[in-house]
Amino acid sequence: MFAGGPRHGLAGRARAALTFVLPLAGLVVLWALVVRAFDVDPRVFPGVGAVVQAGAEALADGTLVAHVAASLGRVAAGTAIALAIGIPLGVAMGTVPSVAAFFTPLVRFFSVLAGIAWIPIATLWFGYGFGAITFVIFNAVFFVVAYNTLLGVSSIPMAVRHAAASLGAGRSAMLTEVLLPGALPNIVTGVRTGLGFAWRGLIAAEMIATNVGLGYMLFAARDFYKTEVIVLGMVVIGVLWLALDRLLLAPLERLTSERWGMVRA
Repeated sequence: MFAGGPRHGLAGRARAALTFVLPLAGLVVLWALVVRAFDVDPRVFPGVGAVVQAGAEALADGTLVAHVAASLGRVAAGTAIALAIGIPLGVAMGTVPSVAAFFTPLVRFFSVLAGIAWIPIATLWFGYGFGAITFVIFNAVFFVVAYNTLLGVSSIPMAVRHAAASLGAGRSAMLTEVLLPGALPNIVTGVRTGLGFAWRGLIAAEMIATNVGLGYMLFAARDFYKTEVIVLGMVVIGVLWLALDRLLLAPLERLTSERWGMVRA
C-alpha cells in the first residue's frame, strides 16, 4: 500500500493533465479542420501551420522573447509594488477600526475602476512606456489584494488574538505569527484574482502605450494584416497565463489553504 501511493498520485496527476490538455488539443484540431474545409482566407484567419511558422520565425529572430520578457517584467514590477503596499494596508484595515472606516469605501470604489479604466490617465501622468503600464498593473492588483487581506485578517477570531496576547505576543509576533499566517489564504486568492485582471490590463495597455510587449505585438501585426502573428500572440498570452496560474498560483493557493487548515491535504 505504501509503495502504491506515489504511483497512484502520479497517475492522478497524469489524468488531470490529460483532462486539461485534451480540450485544448481538440480546439486546435477543430481550428485546422474548419480553416481547411471552408478555405478561409489567411488574411481573415490563419491556419495552424502558418501560426507555427510565425512562432518559429519570431523565436529565431528573438522578437518573441523580447515581447514576452517585456510583458512579464512589467507584470512582476507592478505586482511587487501592489503587494508591498496592499498587504500592509489590508492588515491595518483589519486591525485598526478608524483605518478600516476610512479606507474600506475607497478600496471598494476603486476596485471597480482598477486596471483598464486607468490607461488614459496613466499615459497622461507617466507618458508612453514602462511607467504607465506598470501603474495600470499596480491598480489591477493593489485593490484586490488589499481587500482580500482585510477579509483574511477580519476572519481571524478575536479569541485567537486574545490568546496570543495573553501568551505574551507583542505587536511583531502578533503580525508575523497570527495575522499574516491567518490571512495568507485570502491574500493568495487576492493575488491570483488580481493577476488575472492585471494580465488583461497589461495587454490592453501595451496596445497603445509602448512599442514592445505582447499587446504591442498584436496591435502592430494588425496594420500589416499579419493574422498569423496576431493569433500567435493570442496563443502565447493564453499559454503564459495558463502556465502561471496552474504551475504557480493555483498550487500556492492550495498549499496555503491546506497549511492553515481550510481544506484537508
